[in-house]
Amino acid sequence: MKMSVPAALAAPVIALALASCGKGDAGGNVVASAPVAAKAAPAGKNWIETVSRTPDFGYRMGNPDAPLKLIEYGSRACPACAAFDAEGFPKLKEQYVATGKVSYEFREYPIHGALDVAPILLGRCVTESAFFPLLDQMMGNQSTLLANEREVSARVQAMQGATPAAIATAFAEGLGYLDFVKQRGVPEAKARACLNDAGQLDALTKATAKANADYQVSSTPTFILNGTPVVLSATGAAWPQLESVLKRSGG
Repeated sequence: MKMSVPAALAAPVIALALASCGKGDAGGNVVASAPVAAKAAPAGKNWIETVSRTPDFGYRMGNPDAPLKLIEYGSRACPACAAFDAEGFPKLKEQYVATGKVSYEFREYPIHGALDVAPILLGRCVTESAFFPLLDQMMGNQSTLLANEREVSARVQAMQGATPAAIATAFAEGLGYLDFVKQRGVPEAKARACLNDAGQLDALTKATAKANADYQVSSTPTFILNGTPVVLSATGAAWPQLESVLKRSGG
């Protein structure tokens, strides 16, 4: 899904330019590695519930010292990301993150420009422990939330001179993201404050620029394992391919 970008958002986030939602081209091989050792979580905890913010505008789940560090650059409005969240993420958590072998970090990547900003800001408007549950719910309800995306986008395009916060709020209201997070315990005043948080928007802009510089992200989801991009075939589901890479890497 792609969309043209309102001029008001061209300077901060979207001029960093974002390509497409979907898997990349085929290619690349991973050299098989020896199995890595599992590590139990501290007493009274489990790795799936161990969540923290990271310096790169992400949230990490799992053992921070895991030998296999997996990063996903994803979009809450990307169908391919939603498919991975439904089909692969539960298995990733239970079979890999829970063992302490793999940590998983989700980094926001606004592949659709202005459309992505509202769910990003609202998705980060919760505690660390609530981040991944809300992300799952946004992904699971993606088709409903984006049902009138064309209509709302057309209205936003007409908002000449609007601030990035006003555009994010218009998407949040028009697409139903504001009501969505309110129904999940985020007070409206807090949600609106998050939509108007210039610091978060600036952090997103910088993180997107860094993703482009470090990894040349051109589609979502993009996976990085121990600093190396995972190349997935354009055909076939993401999870079986990603799991194969994890296994060959010792997971």
